[in-house]
Amino acid sequence: MTVCFEEYEPAADCVCAGCAHQRRTAAALPVRYGGHPVAHGARRALVLVAAAGVVLSCGAADAAAGAAGAAGRGARADTPTDPQPVHPQGAVGPLGSGGAPGPPAVPGTAPRTTTRAEIIDRARKWVSAKVPYSMSAYWSDGYRQDCSGYVSMAWNLGTNEWTGSLAAHGTKIARADLQPGDMLLFHNPADPSAGSHVTIFGGWADDTHSHYLAYEQTRPHTVAATTPMAYWTNSSSYVAYRYNGLVGATGGSGADTAFPGAGKFGPGANSAYVTQLGKLLVAQGGKSYYTTAAGPRWTDADRRATRAFQLAQGWRGPEADGIAGPDTWNLLVRGAGRRIPTAGAAGGASHAPAYPGKSAFRPGQSSSHVQRLGAQLVKKGFGRHYAAGAGPRWTEADRRNVEAFQRAQGWSGGEADGYPGPETWRRLFV
Repeated sequence: MTVCFEEYEPAADCVCAGCAHQRRTAAALPVRYGGHPVAHGARRALVLVAAAGVVLSCGAADAAAGAAGAAGRGARADTPTDPQPVHPQGAVGPLGSGGAPGPPAVPGTAPRTTTRAEIIDRARKWVSAKVPYSMSAYWSDGYRQDCSGYVSMAWNLGTNEWTGSLAAHGTKIARADLQPGDMLLFHNPADPSAGSHVTIFGGWADDTHSHYLAYEQTRPHTVAATTPMAYWTNSSSYVAYRYNGLVGATGGSGADTAFPGAGKFGPGANSAYVTQLGKLLVAQGGKSYYTTAAGPRWTDADRRATRAFQLAQGWRGPEADGIAGPDTWNLLVRGAGRRIPTAGAAGGASHAPAYPGKSAFRPGQSSSHVQRLGAQLVKKGFGRHYAAGAGPRWTEADRRNVEAFQRAQGWSGGEADGYPGPETWRRLFV
């Protein structure tokens, strides 16, 4: 093999990817890559032209390169000036600005634990804040505002990593096993500035798995957008990884989020699955249901938060019983589905009609309040005792439906007597 070196100045008006790359190199910012320094400030580039088994003279190489460039300009006249996205990044380092670079990942060190929903929730916070892209600035949470700092933040690593070190915090998986919270990583060790990038997988965008929702830190700010699998450029070089500290993780098979069975949830249940369920529910807006952190022992807070999530999906009756089934579980571990509405949201407690008093719901009473109560019971999935729908006259069917609703709140005894008090009324109209 004969190697020929040629120095050249990239043409200012050439739209091919090679000249675009050289123009970027000429204006490159100083970047540290954890032991892989990249030259900057250069105004000329060194190009290696090699052909295995074929001897080329410098003149032949020059002619071939010129012909290729001309052909490229003729065939790609509409190509953007910079078709290759650039994602410069900083080196491995601690949180916040300043200080010496932090140590690389240490094999065997126990990772911080997190859930898929927590990863996506952190990723969404930067999207909502539109955090500006920067390889030198740090956001208020201490993470560097580039692509690798963003994934370090989403995975809650506690340090700012770069594309050359992130893989040490994950396990390689097949693309078919990708689930929300996993990452797609392209690291170019030969030239880290040439295309290296990383995104957070947010879920498939179509049934063919040709596109996905990518959470990424890019110019001008953090975005969540439908993206071709695996990325716009260098697609074949991206590798899928799953975070090693994922709660219940078992590697790359995807079995770590499999539904454990309905027996793991409900009165008397006590396991890590209950803790995981609670954390997933909190991440989906259910924090108000918990007075303390989610734990392994099943409580009424777990049941009420689960039911709130089920109701948010539009499910009613047995489908919203407060016990996590496979559909509930799968939505939660994927970070998918509708979030639990916050108090005061449309249709919430602040919009409930005024409570008319207990006397409106007694045998023989007939009013619009009874009619409204019955209609809301049916809407919430508690109208099975009505033979012909709700009516304005209070009947035993009304009482039994109200009792079913009260018991669904976890109440018993006098709290579930079938007669609506102020709290029953408020919850019924939330």
